[in-house]
Amino acid sequence: MRIASIETYPVRIPLKADHRMISALGRHDESQFVVVRVLTDNVLEGAGEATATPRWSGETVWGVKAMIDRVLAPALFGMDLNTDDPFVSIKAIDARMDALAIHNWFAKSALEMACWDLLGKQAGKPVYDLLGGPCRPLVIPSRFSMGAYDLTTAKRRAKELVAQGFDTVKVKVGGEVKQDIARVRTVRQEIGPERKLVIDANCGWSAETAIHALHELRDCHVLIMEQPTPDGDYEAIAHVRRETGVKVMADDMCFNLTHARELLRNDACDLISVYPGKNGGIRKSREIVEFAARHDIGCTVGSNLEWDIATAAMGHLIVATPNLLVEEYPGDIHGPAYYEFGIAKKPLRVDGPETEITDRPGLGIDVDWDVVRRNPCQ
Repeated sequence: MRIASIETYPVRIPLKADHRMISALGRHDESQFVVVRVLTDNVLEGAGEATATPRWSGETVWGVKAMIDRVLAPALFGMDLNTDDPFVSIKAIDARMDALAIHNWFAKSALEMACWDLLGKQAGKPVYDLLGGPCRPLVIPSRFSMGAYDLTTAKRRAKELVAQGFDTVKVKVGGEVKQDIARVRTVRQEIGPERKLVIDANCGWSAETAIHALHELRDCHVLIMEQPTPDGDYEAIAHVRRETGVKVMADDMCFNLTHARELLRNDACDLISVYPGKNGGIRKSREIVEFAARHDIGCTVGSNLEWDIATAAMGHLIVATPNLLVEEYPGDIHGPAYYEFGIAKKPLRVDGPETEITDRPGLGIDVDWDVVRRNPCQ
């Protein structure tokens, strides 16, 4: 089975009004992603999704489209996808792309997940079987990621999340620290003492501010402080971990295996957040998770508010990877529920804190290409 053609579609979908995101990175009212279609010489098609967000990864839909159309895709035409050893095929795809461009994680991930989709369809197996088989159920628990809302909105949303059955709530912080502390307190009061509370600064605080905030919030029993300090400052995140005793999770500063090695070398985190888009694909995410497992560091899954294709890719990775500790530390894997509409003919089941992937071949997503074409980025 050889790659015959690759199509790219920049697509825009608005978020639901009560799911719009506010964080240290700014306001996010809609997502502009690139949907990829890879066709083969045996008439199979695979789908991928690049969840590009310029304020987070530096990639834009137009940059992703140009990178794929003009640089990566021409080099992949004619490459063989061999189901006898899927990892060999994917490693060859990754090597070809990495030789042409550094970084560009989301562009590469869209092509890589489309190739996994094709390999699964060719083999008649779900991707999690190609990854070694399931180690947990196909129904995956998720936390809810709440924006940096005003106190009235935060209180209302927290009450709604409890009613929907969420056991873990993540609150965005990283702005003005007094407002952040008040927001976290409001959410803790509303969700009660028995539920898990995570806060995420998206690199928005200094080490000193993060330490101050966590000391002030000691009675709120924060389970995880996610990405408290700026990207690339390993000493700062390690300092927060040493001084507070709160579990620290790295996300925005861990795109690849080199970053993971530096985090561990600096004793900088208790957990690492991974997901295929950010890490350049399913295989590279898995590589980070297995490296972390060898050093007794747990992992969970983060999110860029993915649509069904990339959410399915995350789900297959979770189902097949033991060190993705979603039972203890639920990740963000319900991105499709944030949107006014989706791109899948049969959407993934997202029911409150539960997301269920399917056992259909490949990623299990049948893309509605008419919806994709009707909602282009302007």
